[in-house]
Amino acid sequence: MLGTYALSAGYYDAFYLKAQRVRTLIRRDYDTAFESCDVVCTPTTPTPAFALGEKTGNPLDMYLADIFTLPPSLAGLAAISTPCGLSASGLPIGIQLVAPPFEEEVLCSAGQVIEDECGLVETRPTALA
Repeated sequence: MLGTYALSAGYYDAFYLKAQRVRTLIRRDYDTAFESCDVVCTPTTPTPAFALGEKTGNPLDMYLADIFTLPPSLAGLAAISTPCGLSASGLPIGIQLVAPPFEEEVLCSAGQVIEDECGLVETRPTALA
């Protein structure tokens, strides 16, 4: 409801159009990357997993935990995250793969290769055991 108010109260140009421009810039950057590769690989999060409930009291920390997963979502791209290792303290580390729209088959194949090579799909993080 607040979004509707903001758009109807003269903020359309200030917020919505600016957000659309940013979305277009993000998509162009990915499109440029896809000219030389099939899949872009990024961390899923900037840090290993945190304890359940550890960051719920700090919305900024929660937002920052999604900093790598937001751009592909905003750009309308296909993305998948899979475990790729464990931190020194035994917490899971994820890797995110991003592909162009409608390239889910390539994306899932790349994800399967990572899962097979890392061999962690059946591994329970020691910090959670």
